[in-house]
Amino acid sequence: METSKAEEKRSFKYKMEDEDEDEDDDEYSNTELGSGEEERNKRMMTPSPSTKKGSGSGGGSTPPTCQAEDCNVDLSDAKHYHRRHKVCDFHAKAPVVSVAGIQQRFCQQCSRFHQLTEFDESKRSCRRRLAGHNERRRKSSSEFHREGSH
Repeated sequence: METSKAEEKRSFKYKMEDEDEDEDDDEYSNTELGSGEEERNKRMMTPSPSTKKGSGSGGGSTPPTCQAEDCNVDLSDAKHYHRRHKVCDFHAKAPVVSVAGIQQRFCQQCSRFHQLTEFDESKRSCRRRLAGHNERRRKSSSEFHREGSH
């Protein structure tokens, strides 16, 4: 099947947009492009801006540290998760953390700090995310029961 230049450009544009949106996808698929295999291989070898690693601060001279106030834990040797979310292991699990002068807790589902009022009791996931989780569980549970009743 032969494609026009306009279709190839459109296909390439959508592929590039998809690649920019998905930062975790390091592989680039060119199945819809008809020609230019050599150019395509060059693009696959060259990392796009979304796949380059770095702190994003430019200089990179200051090591990543925890967001919690008065916590100067160097996250350079911490797990990737803790470096990515800028929270040390202790404050990720702490029931109360002071961040920007506000008492907060780290949400395991959102990977962000929320005010304490957004959590039920000592839970580590905010109400909003827990509600979605419970709804999905109820939905799959009710589907399971319907299948068994036939």
